[in-house]
Amino acid sequence: MKRSPRPRKTAGLSDSLHQQLNTYALAAAAAGVGMLALTQRAEAKVVYTPTHHVIGKNGRYKLDLNHDKIADITLVNSYGCNTDYCYDRFSAIPAGGNGVEGKKGFLSIPSAYALKRGALVGPKQPFSGQLMASDNMGYLGQWLNVTNRYLGLKFKIKGKTHYGWARLTVTDKNTVITATLTGYAYETIPNKPILTGKTRGLDDDYQPTPASLKTHTSKPTTLGALALGAPGLAIWKREDPAARTPQSN
Repeated sequence: MKRSPRPRKTAGLSDSLHQQLNTYALAAAAAGVGMLALTQRAEAKVVYTPTHHVIGKNGRYKLDLNHDKIADITLVNSYGCNTDYCYDRFSAIPAGGNGVEGKKGFLSIPSAYALKRGALVGPKQPFSGQLMASDNMGYLGQWLNVTNRYLGLKFKIKGKTHYGWARLTVTDKNTVITATLTGYAYETIPNKPILTGKTRGLDDDYQPTPASLKTHTSKPTTLGALALGAPGLAIWKREDPAARTPQSN
């Protein structure tokens, strides 16, 4: 009668060394899962669009943050005169379901914030802003004569909320407001906040270094060798002092 084949020990390795090999193999598998997770995270990013668009008298600009041919925010410059004076109002009008960071201020006017670089735009901020600047025999709004300030924005992509920003410079001269849009960006992960002025995602900027790899495992070379199978075992035995020490069975 033929005997069923039995698992054989690797030649020259003790039981304790077998147990050590199994431990390293499990660590190698866990490291592989971790690398897969990093690959999936890298898909998330900030999408930035540089531009240079001047919005003058009675001009308007349809801001399409994610380039899906749907206007998310419309920037409107309304200029006019009557028998007594001229006036100019510059506003950011969100499409249905979208919003501009800001809230009601003087005379309950929904004013848009003129944010500085590095401000956080996310779900904890108010998004009922609209008026940016007004010159109407008096001045209203945070956007009068500012350079490189940011609109905080929220908008929908397939029913999910995303956050973004638009950078503008606004001047007011002789009751004529002129705005220049110089760039805009949004975060691709739904409901994830974004910093104004940020043009790249954290995942895009991340470059693994030997030091950072060592924080995951004290023997990165050993795990890589184990992944090679039998040829890797020989490499492991050369690198590990314990593997080179003869042991009795």
